[in-house]
Amino acid sequence: MKKHLLIITAVFLGLGRTSLAQTRACDGLPADKKALANEIFAALHPYDGCDETFARCLEAKPPKPVVLRLAADICRQVKAGQDRKQIEHALSRRAQTMLPTGPRAVLTLDDAFRAGTADAPVTVVVYACTRCPFCKIVVPALYVAVTDGPLAGKVRLYLRPFPLKSHPNSTEGGLALLSAAKLGRLWPFTLLVYKRFDSFAPTVLPEWAVAAGIDRAAFERAFSDPKTRDELVASKQEGLRNKVTATPGLFIDGWPYLYEMNTEAMLDVLEEAYDAKVAARK
Repeated sequence: MKKHLLIITAVFLGLGRTSLAQTRACDGLPADKKALANEIFAALHPYDGCDETFARCLEAKPPKPVVLRLAADICRQVKAGQDRKQIEHALSRRAQTMLPTGPRAVLTLDDAFRAGTADAPVTVVVYACTRCPFCKIVVPALYVAVTDGPLAGKVRLYLRPFPLKSHPNSTEGGLALLSAAKLGRLWPFTLLVYKRFDSFAPTVLPEWAVAAGIDRAAFERAFSDPKTRDELVASKQEGLRNKVTATPGLFIDGWPYLYEMNTEAMLDVLEEAYDAKVAARK
């Protein structure tokens, strides 16, 4: 997304003289979708960076980075077939994520569960279930982004087990994550669990632990330790106190992520959160 913002220019459409921001998402739009994007830019206001409509904000020299980012996001949604009402609602949810109100959630930040550098300015906590089909996509994507991707050095990620009753064997999966964390191999084990998602069974967890570099006997002891179960209960209760009802449940710097469960959108919001932190320091 960041590269997309670097190539933004203004062009004129046949619908009056309102400018449409050009990004990769906008470039390939057919005429009817360009008209919709143009209509949205002329009517809606960005929630940050400029008090005018998108159309007027994009005419600034140069436009604010957050305006460019949001304009690109609008084009992405238009390209995906969203209508104006859906896009307006989505931007409202993104605004609630980026401009939260109310107290921060109380979250456990244990380095045994961290991925990414400890001093990264943005903190993300994800409540995840090992049997959640969305988690198997989102959690590995976040891990890669914060360790060796566009969010490296910008975002630190913490995993909190949150087994769901609706997912069979989720309790065993949660106990396995905590056992791996106790033995210093949470992330290799977690990534393996999601990679082998369709082969999951409680009986294979010790074998997977070995494949993730964990001593089998130590894993089995941790797995059967009543304290591990107590920790899993505590993790689930913490999530419930923070009003987590489904997984993945994300929090950015203590506030809930309310936008799309789409990895592209999620990473873009985290880039925006990082940019806001940097701007606030200047």
